[in-house]
Amino acid sequence: MDRNLFSSSIGKKVIVAVSGAFLMSFLIVHLAINLTLIIDDTGLLFNSAAHFMATNPIIKIVEPILALGFAIHILYTIILTLQNMRSRPVRYARQDLSGASSWASRNMFILGGLVLTFLVMHLFHFFIKMKYTGDPLLDVKVMIDGELVKNGYLLVSSFFKDFLVYSIIYIVGAIFLGLHLVHGFWSAFQSLGLCNKIWLSRLQTVAVVFAAIMALGFSIIPIYFIIFF
Repeated sequence: MDRNLFSSSIGKKVIVAVSGAFLMSFLIVHLAINLTLIIDDTGLLFNSAAHFMATNPIIKIVEPILALGFAIHILYTIILTLQNMRSRPVRYARQDLSGASSWASRNMFILGGLVLTFLVMHLFHFFIKMKYTGDPLLDVKVMIDGELVKNGYLLVSSFFKDFLVYSIIYIVGAIFLGLHLVHGFWSAFQSLGLCNKIWLSRLQTVAVVFAAIMALGFSIIPIYFIIFF
C-alpha cells in the first residue's frame, strides 16, 4: 500500500467517508433509542435502553472509538476544506456553482459546524450529566430489572417540557443534520468508489430518504413534548 495514500486528497476523502459512514450507523442506533421517549410515557423503555448502553461492556469499548470517529471526521473535513479554499480561492469567489451542485454540497462545512454546535449542546445537557456530573433529576431512581438506576427519562423529558427555546434549537439542529446527510450519505459511497453513474441517482434518492428520516425522527421528540405536555 502506498504510504502516501492517506496523506493525499483522495486518501483524506476516504477517511472522511469511512468515518462518516460509521457516524451514520451510530445515528440510527441513537435515534432508535431516543424514539422510546415518545413510545413509552412511563420511561421504562428509555431507562432500560440507557442503562443497557451505560453498563454493556461492548458499548464501553465502542464509546471511545465513536469519539475518535467524530474527531477524525471533523479534523479531516476541516483539512480538506482549507485545502480546497487555498487551491481555488478565485473560483470560489467568482464562479456561480448553483447549477452544478446542491446547496447542501456547497455548504457542507457550514452545516457541519452547525451540527457540531448542536452536538456539543446535546452532550452538555444530557450525556455529560448522565455519565459524569449528575443532576437532581437523575437522583430520582427507577427500578430496572431489580436494580435502582438513574432516571434518564425524567432528565430528558423535563428538559424538553420546561425549555421551549432548547426544544426549538434541537429541532433546528435536527434539520441541519438532515441537510448535512443529504450530501454526506451518497458522497461517502462515491469517495469509496462504490457508486457509478447508474447508482449515483439511486443513492442520492436514498440519501434524501435517510436524511428526512433522521431529521424528522429527531425533531419529532421535542415536538411531541411541546404538544402533549
